[in-house]
Amino acid sequence: MNAIELLTQDHQLVKKLLEELSSTTERAVKKRAELLERIKQEVTIHTALEEEILYPAIKQAGGKEEEKMYYEAKEEHRTVDSLVLPDLLQTETATVEFAGRVKVLKELLEHHIEEEESELFPTARKLLGKQALDEMGQAMEAQKKLLKGEQSAA
Repeated sequence: MNAIELLTQDHQLVKKLLEELSSTTERAVKKRAELLERIKQEVTIHTALEEEILYPAIKQAGGKEEEKMYYEAKEEHRTVDSLVLPDLLQTETATVEFAGRVKVLKELLEHHIEEEESELFPTARKLLGKQALDEMGQAMEAQKKLLKGEQSAA
């Protein structure tokens, strides 16, 4: 599986989990907590793969426009990883506030996914080519296994 296929598959999974989380009610305390933990795990690993493997390759192969894409995508990750997700993890799952924060997380991630799939990924295909994306995909699969193993052990 090449890098873009792997990342797109991750996007589909996260969107499905967010949809599931959004449709829960205040009574689904345990389910909300489990889904949020799963989303956190998937997003953390996905972010690491993009920031360690794909983004630097695009930045290196591209010009000023790709550099802007690189920093914008990293900033969107930072917003989710450093602000929205930590707040949500501290929010009581049985509250309306939790539902509001889930909606914001969902909107941020869907916007980010849309931008990656419509702008960043086509740019990566053009700049990097099939062989590089295949190699990155293999590196990402190995890294993903490693990171999932570390999270399971923690």
